[in-house]
Amino acid sequence: MTEAYNNSLIKNNKDFYRQMFKVGFPVMIQQLIIVAVGICDTIMVGKLSEEALAAVGAANQVFMVYVDSVFGFLSGVAVFSVQYWGIRDLKTLRKLLGIAYSMCIAAGVPVTIIAFAFAPSLISLFSDDPDVVLLGTQYLRISVFTYVIGALTFAVSYNSRSVAMLKWPTIANAVAVGLNIFLNWVLIFGKFGMPAMGVRGAATATLIARIVEAAITFSYIYIFSKDHPLKAKLSEMKYEKALLIRVLKTAFPVIVNELLWVLSFTTVYAIYGDLGPVALAVVQIAMTITDAFQAIFAGIGNGTAVIIGQDLGRGSRESAFNLAKKSLKIIWVFIVIITALLIALRTTIVNIYDFEQSTNDMMMSTLLIFSLSLAPKMLAYFFICGIFRPGGDTTWCAWVDSGFNWIAQVPLAIIGVHLLHWELWAVIGLVALGEVMKTVACYFRFYSKKWINVFTGR
Repeated sequence: MTEAYNNSLIKNNKDFYRQMFKVGFPVMIQQLIIVAVGICDTIMVGKLSEEALAAVGAANQVFMVYVDSVFGFLSGVAVFSVQYWGIRDLKTLRKLLGIAYSMCIAAGVPVTIIAFAFAPSLISLFSDDPDVVLLGTQYLRISVFTYVIGALTFAVSYNSRSVAMLKWPTIANAVAVGLNIFLNWVLIFGKFGMPAMGVRGAATATLIARIVEAAITFSYIYIFSKDHPLKAKLSEMKYEKALLIRVLKTAFPVIVNELLWVLSFTTVYAIYGDLGPVALAVVQIAMTITDAFQAIFAGIGNGTAVIIGQDLGRGSRESAFNLAKKSLKIIWVFIVIITALLIALRTTIVNIYDFEQSTNDMMMSTLLIFSLSLAPKMLAYFFICGIFRPGGDTTWCAWVDSGFNWIAQVPLAIIGVHLLHWELWAVIGLVALGEVMKTVACYFRFYSKKWINVFTGR
């Protein structure tokens, strides 16, 4: 019996790593591709001026508020879709897809109108520098037209993760990113006879790339694929009010969580802006660079979420808990590796941008603090997005994730900048204490097993 048990355990381990790789690797690639655009944007726009880089960073904060709210809703829907796909209930899965599409459109249209109309006021929340406000407004009034298109593409991507079919969304994303980088170079600097458009060129490149990405994604599902689970007719996407209420009941805390989280993040970013446009530019670069190193955690987190969600959909509560513990060990291994790698590459990263010496020094110290704060930040992310949400523990996630941000991080940023008058790197280190507190709370929640919920009735 012991030998049979060991063989079964080895088989389960192999299945676990295979499934995690199947979902996690494409998600990691998608994240790296997206970050590649961000890095190229910061390099190319940074060649224009530090004010231009700060302006694009401020405009992207407006996009972050919107897109994180959409992600919150899609994450809430994914709690259901991954569990229903676990029992191969295609009928309900397609109804959930209909809910995702309709809500993305309902949110995207008014936000696009508001962001376009009030662009100068929104940018001025982050900087009162007139050049930053002007350039940020130019960028935002073009990039807002990506909001609805991007949300619908995100809906496909999220549901593709639930059914573990990410090949074509990843290909579409890669093509769009390659096009975005090329068009950035052409439109920002005026190559091949095109006028040099500066930040407007960067925004136009992003808009064209988003349109191409959506075209590839939906063409594959609805034209070239014969039996894709997401190839749903309009009639199949019609959903009952009862299902919508069930989804919203679970998704609402996630939406609130993401909205409050991104607003707190944006508030802290705006407080950094009080240190000047150079500080905003440095933070923008540091966040973009660390996002590249954090892509692997997004992959592991999403892979784990799918596995746990499918296990819970089948009613396997103890198995889901044990797999989550196994994933935590993997996360710690990568935290050590990525932290060391990021610290080692700081000088190379700074040399790529080659700003004035004072800006370079600020970047060096800022990247070091970002590296050291990686552990609590990624652990909190993994607990909330990779374990608790697929377990249906969305209300607790909303409280702890956004709560520590507002109760700890925002006040600490204010104290560091306006009361202590510390340098940027020191303020960032102070703010990171909020992530440490959050991670401790997550560990207690994890071992309580109160996060484990089943929605399929099994």
